[in-house]
Amino acid sequence: MRPVTGGIGAEISGIDIGEALSAATVSELRQALLDHLVIFFRDQEITPAQQLAFVRHFGEPDIYPFVKGLEDYPEITPILKLPEETVNFGGIWHSDTVYQPEPPMGTVLYAKELPPSGGDTLFANQYQAYETLSEPLRKFLDGLTAINSATKGSAAKTRAGRVADSGTGLAEKTMQAEHPVVRTHPETGRKALFVNIGHTVRFAGMTEEESAPILDFLYHHQIKPEFSCRFIWTPGSLAFWDNRCAQHYPVNDYHGHTRLLHRVTLKGDKPF
Repeated sequence: MRPVTGGIGAEISGIDIGEALSAATVSELRQALLDHLVIFFRDQEITPAQQLAFVRHFGEPDIYPFVKGLEDYPEITPILKLPEETVNFGGIWHSDTVYQPEPPMGTVLYAKELPPSGGDTLFANQYQAYETLSEPLRKFLDGLTAINSATKGSAAKTRAGRVADSGTGLAEKTMQAEHPVVRTHPETGRKALFVNIGHTVRFAGMTEEESAPILDFLYHHQIKPEFSCRFIWTPGSLAFWDNRCAQHYPVNDYHGHTRLLHRVTLKGDKPF
């Protein structure tokens, strides 16, 4: 295992995730995920069935609400950008589907087709984002909850192309959830900032205008370079991140090329 930065990310080598994994290996990988927030694997040749089998070592696969999954594997969502498109799926800093009452515990993303260059993904450590705030601001945020919505335009427009050609028909306005602004991780006990520019609309009990100055500060603070790492995808790469304490951002710098990855999210629990 090789840490990617001092704060987030680790590359795991010597493991073929398409094979049966021992309980000891699964335990070591889960600990690596808890320690580094996102773990990466290279040169994996796996089928959709093998990707799901790997995911099930760590939890139960979920189904994305707005875009249909693969025909035989509905839990696998194609994350696709076509050469003629200029907007990429999820192309904004965010945590996955936090507009759900129980957001995903984590996400597993596997590279199928990549542009010749570009299309990297950034990840940011939300423990550090919280811990580096001033004590008065931490105390203020500890008592707040926030409204997260699937209809926030900054994120909704990034999936519009896939909703148009392979949408499930579920109305985005039906997906809204209230969560703590500061989440306590159920396994590590550490506190993490749990707002994001893609889905968080306002603090509960406050207007959007009242919330905006503090939220805007947090959105800029939580993605500082010292909290972040950058993953350069190669064919057969796989990333597994902890959605409870890490945000991610897929960089949209590869117009004119196809980028296809297979995503599986793992069911989570209600944040506290």
